[in-house]
Amino acid sequence: MHWPVAGLLGQQANRLLACSLAPACPNPFLVSAPVRLDPVWLRRGDGTLACCAVSAVPLRNAAGEVVGTRGLVLEMAGRAQAAAQAAVALRRGELLDHILWRVGQEVLAPRRMRAALAAMNSVLDAEGSSVVLLPNAPHGPVLAHAAGVGAEETLATGAAMLEAKAGSQIGTVPASGRQMLMAPCETRFGDRAGLLLWRAAGAPAWSEAEAQLVLAGAGLVRMVLEHETIQREMARQARTDPLTGLFNRRAFLEELERRIDRLDREMLPGTLMFIGLDHLKPVNERLGHEIGDQVLIHVAVMLRRTVRPADLVARFGGDEFAVWLDGADHLTAAERAEQVRDLARVELTEITGSDVPQLSLSIGIASRRPGSPEPIEALLRRGDLAMTDVKRNGRGHWRVALEE
Repeated sequence: MHWPVAGLLGQQANRLLACSLAPACPNPFLVSAPVRLDPVWLRRGDGTLACCAVSAVPLRNAAGEVVGTRGLVLEMAGRAQAAAQAAVALRRGELLDHILWRVGQEVLAPRRMRAALAAMNSVLDAEGSSVVLLPNAPHGPVLAHAAGVGAEETLATGAAMLEAKAGSQIGTVPASGRQMLMAPCETRFGDRAGLLLWRAAGAPAWSEAEAQLVLAGAGLVRMVLEHETIQREMARQARTDPLTGLFNRRAFLEELERRIDRLDREMLPGTLMFIGLDHLKPVNERLGHEIGDQVLIHVAVMLRRTVRPADLVARFGGDEFAVWLDGADHLTAAERAEQVRDLARVELTEITGSDVPQLSLSIGIASRRPGSPEPIEALLRRGDLAMTDVKRNGRGHWRVALEE
């Protein structure tokens, strides 16, 4: 109560009472039996008043006479504040439990995010919610996920709030008057993201307690975003050769099957180039695997540089690569094979020097006419056999294998 000890010693206890506020003000210092008085107005040491709850019991001497009072005083304002904080904490727990339950019903990360947003809409009486990503310039904000209505309209306002980097914010959409609430949720992978919720114009305004709830929900959104990133990276690694960054064999064959279906509908041919790198083993043995890896990486770069961006390029493992040319026949593929063969003789020697046999590429070419019944496995076998025949007959050139 901010009273100095010296100011109370030897003084009447009634000095603490503010009875002028109520003529019948109870006096907790004069009780003959245990009491609980609520409320009691007491005067602080600085002269201000405090509304308190007092529990008191009388102190008696050996003769049973009341000689004093012992008790406990709780300021009711502090108790109300504690109760309000407890209510917010309880509601935060209920919100998180509800979101976790909804998220737990889904397996895939995108569906989990939609479930989390829908749960927040329900609990917080929001018209809609979304997750916005801020890619690096010059790209604009990206609407990654949304639930409810109004996501497109609120995107620009929400992105501007996120750009301000000022923590959670409350704002208004200029056109519709929707009331926005934004909580940042940047992931540990560096994604700049924000959780947005909004209510229709005229709906109850967002409170500070609700802003705290949304901050708690942003933590779960961050978790789901990170799970999405991990899933994408795992999927990429499952389809990618870790050394060169090209498709691996599995991804190449999956994509090739889709390409062939499309080419058949459009009545266009396609051509496979099966490519073997000659003399890689001596490079690894004499110069080390680090130089051998540099050679493989450079072959991948050369192949990508020689074909169109839409063409498929893959590393099948070891020293073998594959290229698929959409809409091209064996004549076009032969031109590409001649180009990359000439590049390999010059550029790969610059990496290895003259201490090892000259590196070259042996290339087998297998074209497929539109509507051909030949299975993909047979097409690959044709290209592989043509490449093997090149290796047996001097290496460093190409050969076309005609369809049987």
